[in-house]
Amino acid sequence: MSEENQFGENLGEFSEDAEMSLDVFELSVNVQDTDLRIDTWLTQRLPEFSRARLQKLIAQGHVLVNNQPIAKKQKLQVNDQITVTIPPPTSLDLIPEHIPLDILYEDDQLIILNKPAGMVVHPAPGHSSGTLVHALLSHCPLAAIGGVHRPGIVHRLDRDTSGAIVVAKTDFTHQSLQGQIQAKTARREYLGVVVGSPREDMGLVDLPLGRHPVDRQKQTVVEIADGGRSAQTYWEVLERLGNFTIIKFRLGTGRTHQIRVHSNRMGYPIVGDPVYGCGRGIKVKLPGQALHAWQLELIQPVTGETIKVTAPLPMYFEKLLTRLRQQANCT
Repeated sequence: MSEENQFGENLGEFSEDAEMSLDVFELSVNVQDTDLRIDTWLTQRLPEFSRARLQKLIAQGHVLVNNQPIAKKQKLQVNDQITVTIPPPTSLDLIPEHIPLDILYEDDQLIILNKPAGMVVHPAPGHSSGTLVHALLSHCPLAAIGGVHRPGIVHRLDRDTSGAIVVAKTDFTHQSLQGQIQAKTARREYLGVVVGSPREDMGLVDLPLGRHPVDRQKQTVVEIADGGRSAQTYWEVLERLGNFTIIKFRLGTGRTHQIRVHSNRMGYPIVGDPVYGCGRGIKVKLPGQALHAWQLELIQPVTGETIKVTAPLPMYFEKLLTRLRQQANCT
């Protein structure tokens, strides 16, 4: 599952106003929450919404403090009364598209796919067709709770990250799977190739993440007090190949670009990452970052059965590993 944010970020006209049906939340500020920024506090109190979604609601005047509009950076005071109004969704018909799917597991509640690199999970600005959602709509029914443009989508993978992704067919299963992600009972493991060789064999990166203050397309380490969201990535060295290393990553959280940012912050960027990494010394053409959602383990919400799938590596990834092993044996 995705190093991406579970609920999506900054999707503009496609989903920021189409994420939920009309609803109103009435909240009260406790003593321990005073001096928190309103967007930080709302993210904690309403985890079903992304920070970007809440910030847009604030900017649009859908969030009131004591019946008055508030700026996203304004801090809270004890006993403040917060009203959050979720506007009705805008409709946009998604036309099913017959796109081949690599199905790893399927039953009447969910489907697990091996997403290819280059495929966007759901519609977003610049990606109004050819997404995984378009392909799924021609294959099976999807849960409506995911939103107008993200039916059934429980989590995401970056466009150029391949591998296992689960999609819900029913609202009950969608809620259950999101609960498993939040409770960390769903296990998500990735394989990545990084530049460099860590001194240790395993470790944990525990650094909060948020949107880059200058480049809004990037994520970076941001202190929680400044609006960052906690993020934990566990890592373990599987194989050292000269100046490159195969690492298994396990997500403790699922923030946007989490593995890519944490790996780069460690000093070991993902090979081929066009935003945070590099491709030094690589003679294999890659569609993007050498990062693959390798294994996914979850509980089937209806039967209680443990489902564990392994997504085979794409051919270009296997070719990369072969080339790196050859290079390592020649040095």
